[in-house]
Amino acid sequence: MLRHRLLALCCALVALAPTAFAEDAAPAAPAVKVVHCGHLFDSTSGRMLGETSIVIRGERIESVQPGKIASPAGMAEYYDMPASTCLPGLIDSHTHLTMEFSPTSYSDQFRLNIADYAIRSTVYADRTLQAGFTTVRNLGDNDGESISLRNAIDAGIVPGPRIFTAGTAIGSTGGHADGSDGYRKDLQGDPGPKQGIVNGPADAWKAVRQHYKDGVDVIKIMPSGGVLDESASADNPQLTIDEIKAIVTAAHDYGFTVAAHAHGAEGIRRAVVGGVDSIEHGTFMDDADMKLMREHGTWYVPTIIAGQFVMEKAREGWYPPQVARKALEVGPIIMNTAGKAYRAGVKIAFGTDAAVYPHGGNAKEFEYMVDAGIPPAYALQAATMHAAELLKKTSDLGSVEAGKYADIIAVQGDPLQDIAIMQKVDFVMKAGMVYRRDDHEAHP
Repeated sequence: MLRHRLLALCCALVALAPTAFAEDAAPAAPAVKVVHCGHLFDSTSGRMLGETSIVIRGERIESVQPGKIASPAGMAEYYDMPASTCLPGLIDSHTHLTMEFSPTSYSDQFRLNIADYAIRSTVYADRTLQAGFTTVRNLGDNDGESISLRNAIDAGIVPGPRIFTAGTAIGSTGGHADGSDGYRKDLQGDPGPKQGIVNGPADAWKAVRQHYKDGVDVIKIMPSGGVLDESASADNPQLTIDEIKAIVTAAHDYGFTVAAHAHGAEGIRRAVVGGVDSIEHGTFMDDADMKLMREHGTWYVPTIIAGQFVMEKAREGWYPPQVARKALEVGPIIMNTAGKAYRAGVKIAFGTDAAVYPHGGNAKEFEYMVDAGIPPAYALQAATMHAAELLKKTSDLGSVEAGKYADIIAVQGDPLQDIAIMQKVDFVMKAGMVYRRDDHEAHP
């Protein structure tokens, strides 16, 4: 009898549960925020729109409406910026948030620990976000510390942009990815695929699989020489086509895109034929490379600011002689290459090689792009929709549209008339959270 009574009581509680406890169990509705702007840059069409109101619920945009709207029900914050131009949060497709070059960088690597770089990266990440860059691709670090930085930002522990990281870059022994260039022999070691150094297709597969195990988001390879390492060449090819094809095949199997650092024409050709998704820098890109890139749909990330910066600092004595020589050779060429690639119809995504120059100055790249002959609207699209396409994240990023993350920035004035104002961002929202609002108070 007791057993039957207990069973009846349990059934009654179950029957009551949906009504008795529904109110306590239901999550609170996300707060509604409204951003009202005098103008909105439409990154899909490349046109400037007029007065616009953006309604945000939680992390995402609920609606985009012309004009100034009345306060919707449940609204928590209203940002009224009638003199501002709003744009989608910017995307830098080529950063290194865990380092920053200085005159002491070549000795710092013998004095600083990985923890030192990781701690400094939190400062660099915040500076990048404050400059209006709500998303970045991080294309290379020392020992996977950018993976931890990404995780800390995602968890809300430190502020910073949304990071898609490659971890350590993949290259060949003695190449641009081999950090022991210039060391004495007993310090050089013989790093292998686990550290991203490959020699042959089997090593290439192992390196990609290790990166997958480490938790990266994209793959970065070094098929040509580079400027800031202490080797002799900035542009010699450093991976074979077979090695590149192995990396790309493995990467695409695991759902990764592949970015290729490449200055030299032959390294670029091999990377494009090998199937990479983007060419970074592309300094000595020739007409044949550009034709191949159009045929393969390969993206180009110019990083003009990096070339300009290293050229200036080489003249100031920042670098060892062999590095300074390469910097003075490469610096003057990148801008012309970017302009030529644009005119040739190569797809361009915005990227800066942040860390080569101080973090937070990313938007200077817009000026250099315009100086190279790229129209301001296209330059802004390169940092929004184009970069989102390169990331394969257009459903979430790249434009101010309903359903996408509420990544919104604002500047005073019209960047289509004066692209330099992109260096004066005064409002930053990432995923519905405001991180900067100079003189823009929220009103309930």
